Amino acid sequence: MTGGPETSIDGNRAAATQRGQAKELRRLALLSAAAALFAENGFTRVSLEDLGAAAGVSGPAVYRHFPGKQAVLGELLLSVSRDLLDGGLRVVSESADAPSALKGLIQFQVDFALSNPDVIRVQDRDFGSLSDADQAEVRSLQRSYVETWVDVLSRIHTEADVPGLRVRAHAAFGLINSTPHSVRHHGRKIAVKSARPILEHMALAALTSE
Repeated sequence: MTGGPETSIDGNRAAATQRGQAKELRRLALLSAAAALFAENGFTRVSLEDLGAAAGVSGPAVYRHFPGKQAVLGELLLSVSRDLLDGGLRVVSESADAPSALKGLIQFQVDFALSNPDVIRVQDRDFGSLSDADQAEVRSLQRSYVETWVDVLSRIHTEADVPGLRVRAHAAFGLINSTPHSVRHHGRKIAVKSARPILEHMALAALTSE
């Protein structure tokens, strides 16, 4: 006895879901490979064939997921910028007050920096290789992320002006984001374990000082 139309439809849906999941996994693998290769060699020295090989697909297969190498770079930096903004907003919304929100944001940023040293290097070095549209969107997302911090800081430093609070936020990012460079070169597992509390303490002290 064979299945009816409903069985066939369910089977097609399941197969389509599996194909979609497999495609998404390959896309994420390409982005992960891109972060590592761009960080190590620079955007201009990495080919689509290099990306495909690192992700376990052929060079031409990359075009099934991205229209070109610049689009890979764009999606890498845009996705990270979106994740930072979404995560920062979530931290603030789940915090009881401004001091706890600030501690949460610092922990969130430290986690990001220590988990994504390659992305930070790519952002620092290859931002100019993005398309104009992607540069504008990344800047917009990052400005919104900064303003999330500024809003929290304004509730702690009630007499401070907004430009000064932005300086504080950017200084904290510089402190936190610079560490993955040394972590990468001096033994990552040991460095991360010791770096996390130091970064969190120093950033909190800098952001709450008068």
